Amino acid sequence: MNIQWYPGHMTKARRKMEADIKLVDAVIELRDARCPRATENPDLKKMIGNRQRLILLNKADLADSTVTKAWIEHFRETGIKAVSIDSRGRDSIDRVRKALDELTEAKRQRESARGITGKRAVKAMICGIPNVGKSTFINSMAGKASAKTGNKPGVTKGNQWININNDMLLLDTPGVLWPRFDDEETALCLAEIGSVNDQIINLEELSVRLIDRLLADYRQALFDRYSITQEEFEKKTAEQDSRILGISASALAVLDIISFRRGCIRKGAEPDYSRSSRLLIDEFRSGRLGRISLQKP
Repeated sequence: MNIQWYPGHMTKARRKMEADIKLVDAVIELRDARCPRATENPDLKKMIGNRQRLILLNKADLADSTVTKAWIEHFRETGIKAVSIDSRGRDSIDRVRKALDELTEAKRQRESARGITGKRAVKAMICGIPNVGKSTFINSMAGKASAKTGNKPGVTKGNQWININNDMLLLDTPGVLWPRFDDEETALCLAEIGSVNDQIINLEELSVRLIDRLLADYRQALFDRYSITQEEFEKKTAEQDSRILGISASALAVLDIISFRRGCIRKGAEPDYSRSSRLLIDEFRSGRLGRISLQKP
């Protein structure tokens, strides 16, 4: 499944970030806790240089908590400070503030040694790919609607400074991807969490690929959500047409069951894969399938 999406405005946004990063003390990088590796922009690492970086694994309430803890430990072992958050929660915001203070403490001590007195506002750039929740995070930090939010990629169009209680300045930036996905797993993860425009994706193919992942790691959650029994699953899998190449018979069997279970039916009692695929993907993205992680460290 070939997925590529890099709108023209992202090139301009990337250049603006490269210029503005010189103005900040630290970089706060948001990633999706369900797939922290796929939601890392490789170009960002080059931009950051030796600046302090804090990684926030956002939407942790949607991810498998055991896997998220493993990711936090993985980052710790590689010398990177990371915090798992639900950007809508007050306790998450408090933990981010504390982590950012710890991250910039060395800089404040250096300034004090040079005779710079008084607490200066910490300047931090908020970075991340589309739809990882940057605007929601900033609004929670500020305690008001300072940045536009939306459950789709591309809501934030330009860089803007947000003053947080006069002791922190956050520079919001648009979600930026990189020009080409060389790794199919990365592309699939980004499509599944909604960081790529759905209009360029074959949602039916994406849904069966997602089902394959769920059957491997979260089969019971999938079966519970759609009231699927093991016997029904095996019977439906055996009925699938083996001539349909490139599609897992077991995944197509599950999509068949979902179609009939949720009334996604066309005339002639045929499954409406378009509707059931959209339903499945929406329920995964919203967390109604349960807490699911797509990548492990």
